[in-house]
Amino acid sequence: MDNNYAKKPIDKIVQPMQRFIQQEKSGGLLLGISVVIALILANTSLSHSYHEILEQSFGFRWNNETYFEYNIHHWINDGLMSIFFFVVGLELKREIIGGELSDFRKALLPIVAAVGGMVMPALIYLLCNPSGEPHKGWGIPMATDIAFALGVLYLLGNRIPLALKVFLTALAIVDDLGAVLVIAFFYTSDINMLYLIVGLLILAIMYLGNRLGVRSILFYAVLGICGVWTTFLLSGVHATIAAVLAAFTIPADVKIKENIFIAKITVYLQRFKNIDPTENTPTLTNEQLHVLEKMNEATLEATPPLQRLEHAMHPAVSFLIIPIFAIANAGVSLSIDFESLFNNNIALGTALGLVAGKVLGVVGFSYLFIKLKIATVPEGMTFKNLLGLGFLASIGFTMSLFITSLAFSHEEYQTQAKIGIFAASLIGGIIGYIILSRNSQINNTDTNDQ
Repeated sequence: MDNNYAKKPIDKIVQPMQRFIQQEKSGGLLLGISVVIALILANTSLSHSYHEILEQSFGFRWNNETYFEYNIHHWINDGLMSIFFFVVGLELKREIIGGELSDFRKALLPIVAAVGGMVMPALIYLLCNPSGEPHKGWGIPMATDIAFALGVLYLLGNRIPLALKVFLTALAIVDDLGAVLVIAFFYTSDINMLYLIVGLLILAIMYLGNRLGVRSILFYAVLGICGVWTTFLLSGVHATIAAVLAAFTIPADVKIKENIFIAKITVYLQRFKNIDPTENTPTLTNEQLHVLEKMNEATLEATPPLQRLEHAMHPAVSFLIIPIFAIANAGVSLSIDFESLFNNNIALGTALGLVAGKVLGVVGFSYLFIKLKIATVPEGMTFKNLLGLGFLASIGFTMSLFITSLAFSHEEYQTQAKIGIFAASLIGGIIGYIILSRNSQINNTDTNDQ
C-alpha cells in the first residue's frame, strides 16, 4: 500500500511510542516498571528526598486564607486518582449499556466470579485479623488490578481464547464497582451533610443536562470538577466516588445514527473530491476547510460523548496517572524487621486473602453456578483456564494500594499491607501465567494432532 504521507524526523520517535501505547500489555508493563522505580527510590540514598518530596504541600491562597492545602501524596491519591476512577466509571457505564454486562446471561458468570472474588478474600483477611486496628484492612485484598492482570494475559497472545480475555475484563470491571462501593460505604470519614447535599444537587443538574440532550464536554467538566468533586472532597466522602458518579451522567447516546452518518460522510467526501485543490501549496482552500469542518461535526455527532472521553483519557490514565500513583505508593523500604512484619497478621491476611481468597472465590463460585446450571460456560473456557484466571485475579495492585492508604494511617501497618500485596501479586501472576501457558500449549497440540 502506497503511503503518500511525507514522514518527518519526529515521526521516528512518535510512531514507535504510538504503537507501544496501542498494545494492550503496555499499561501493565509500564506499571511494573513504576513499581521497580518506587522500590529503588525507597531503598537507596534517594529515600529521604523521595519521601520529602511526597510530603511537600501546596494549596490556594485568597485574602490570606489557605484552601485545599494538601501534600503531594494526598493530591495524587485524591486528585489524580479521581481521574482514574472517572475512567473506571465511564467503562462501567459503557459495559452496562452495550458491553459484556448488558446481556445478563452472558454477564452472570463474571459477576458471580467477581462477587466470590471479593467475599472470600475479605473473609480470609477477617479470620486472620478479627479485631483491633488491623481489622480495618479487610477491603484491601478484595480488588483486582485490571492493568496488571490483563497485561499478564496478553503476554500469552493469541494462544488464549478471546472469551477468557472478555471474562477477565468483565470480572475486573465488576470488581472495580465493588471496590468503589466498599470505599463509599466503609472507608469514608465523617460526613459534612451540607457539602454532600450541594454536591448531589450539582450531580442532579449534570444528569438533567444529559436528559435534555446537552453533549458539551465543557459543561460536564466544569460541573464535575468545580462542583461535584470539590464538594465531595469537602464533605468527607472520598472524592473518587464523586468521579464515578459524575462519569455515570455523561451521555452515552449519539446525535445521528450510523446510516445517516455514512450518508453524510459520503456526500462530504464526494464534495471534497470535486473541489479543485490549490496547486503548488500545502495549504487547503476555504471550501476544502469548510467541508472538513462539516465532516468533523458529523463525526462528533455520531460518537457518544462517553466513548469520546474514555478513548481520549485512557492513555493518560494508563501511561501517566497510574504510573505516578505507583511511584508514590509502592515505595516500601525492604530493610524491615521481619519480627515486626509478623507481629500482627496484616501481611499474612492480605497475601492469603488475595491468593487463596481470589482463587477460592472466583473458581469456587463460578464452578458452583455452572454445576447448578444457573450460569453458562463461555466458549473456550475450561476448568484449568478458570483456575489460571483465578490466580491472575489475585493481582490486586493499584486498587489494593489505594484502599491501604484509606484503611491505615499507621505507616507500619501500611508497609505490612503493601508487602502482602506485592507477595500475593507476584505469586498469583506467575502461577496464573504458568497454568494458562501450559494449558494453551496442550490445546494447541491437540488441535494440531487433529
